[in-house]
Amino acid sequence: MRVLFVDAGNYCRSPAAEVVARTVAARAGAHGFRFSSAGLKDKHVGDTADPRSIEACAARGYDLSAFRCREITPADFASHDLILAMDRDNLAQLQSRRPAGNQTPIELFLGDVDVPDPYYGEADGFTIMMEQIELGVARLLKR
Repeated sequence: MRVLFVDAGNYCRSPAAEVVARTVAARAGAHGFRFSSAGLKDKHVGDTADPRSIEACAARGYDLSAFRCREITPADFASHDLILAMDRDNLAQLQSRRPAGNQTPIELFLGDVDVPDPYYGEADGFTIMMEQIELGVARLLKR
């Protein structure tokens, strides 16, 4: 199962989701999963994740230090089995970018709840983000 997490810039939420999913799956011995992430914008391509995301991940035992941001490509739709958007706006953008004929499921990461973008908020937004991501990853691995 190849899962792609997507947010606006691949800078805060989707990198955290990728590293949490990868780490939790490895710890649980859940083989057969491959996780990656991408952004809908090219603003941060090649950058590390947001330092606040790196710090929030590290505080919970996840290493995001080697991560580099990237933008989603049309090939991502074909090379993944499931694409998970972090919020409804990301979901709508993904659906509008879906290549003709592609049938890869595109869903909200938390089912019917957005993971709010903590980028412009206070530090507690990253704590909330991590709580939501850990919950979402646990649900994903049970599927």
